[in-house]
Amino acid sequence: MPYRRTPGIQARLDAQRATIVAAAGALLAEQGYAACSVAAVAARAGVAAGTVYRHFDGKAQLVAELFKVVAGREVDAVRAAVAATTGVTSQAAAVIETFAGRALKAPRLAYALLAEPVDPVLDALRLEFRTAFRDVIAEVVADGLASGDLPPQNAAVVAAALVGAIGEALVGPLATGIEDPDTVPTLIDFAVRALGAVDACHP
Repeated sequence: MPYRRTPGIQARLDAQRATIVAAAGALLAEQGYAACSVAAVAARAGVAAGTVYRHFDGKAQLVAELFKVVAGREVDAVRAAVAATTGVTSQAAAVIETFAGRALKAPRLAYALLAEPVDPVLDALRLEFRTAFRDVIAEVVADGLASGDLPPQNAAVVAAALVGAIGEALVGPLATGIEDPDTVPTLIDFAVRALGAVDACHP
């Protein structure tokens, strides 16, 4: 008969795994991807390195899970911000204020998510993250087209272009940790003008 874990044992393993992922997240936010070795994560989590390997094949798989958690949280925050407002101009502003604002408050973590050299598996996850973020913007554009607040345009292409522009504009401040207070307002103005909104004044 195959061995089956009891609910209590499974709960302990799940809690241990969550502790390890949280430790990796703390290291990523403080020092970036390069610092997230299995040994360093184990030390931060208060477990042996072998314990980490019981849950993950290695650093890449561990950080991949962390990327999924963090990226999902960021996309959800942007979706919630969009849902809380109406009108294409206000929604475009909400996207940028939320995404860029959260990134600039946690620059090391955001830089790791967006631009730091990482393993190929994490590059694939970055593409998924950018695609999800693009889809949120594309929905805003599509709504603006339907309401007549935007001129005809390809929502997916425009959204992808905005994701690229926003990410590129943030790389410098995130890498240096030096925030220009004009960054977010400038990005909002840029996005609204790029979209061609009838009302080109952000809130």
